[in-house]
Amino acid sequence: MKLAPLADRVVLKQREAEETTKSGIILMSGSQEKPQEAEVIAVGPGGLVDGKEVKMTVKPGDTVIYSKYSGTEVKLGEDEYIIVKQSDILALVED
Repeated sequence: MKLAPLADRVVLKQREAEETTKSGIILMSGSQEKPQEAEVIAVGPGGLVDGKEVKMTVKPGDTVIYSKYSGTEVKLGEDEYIIVKQSDILALVED
């Protein structure tokens, strides 16, 4: 089974939370903050959204930063995904 987003939606797979701080302190699972960095898994076709033409600027495989409280969390089998609007993506992460 796979997710196929509609309109200007993007399916993201969240990066794993850090288990240690940069200084080496081990974090308990309850104190780990969910990262806002994710990999793009699937992208909708864009098109007309609310009467405006939307061109999709992200593609599968991109790493992005998204708004902290945006999207809908979805569990498919053992995997968890977040579905967001493209406008909720704040930046592309480039190497």
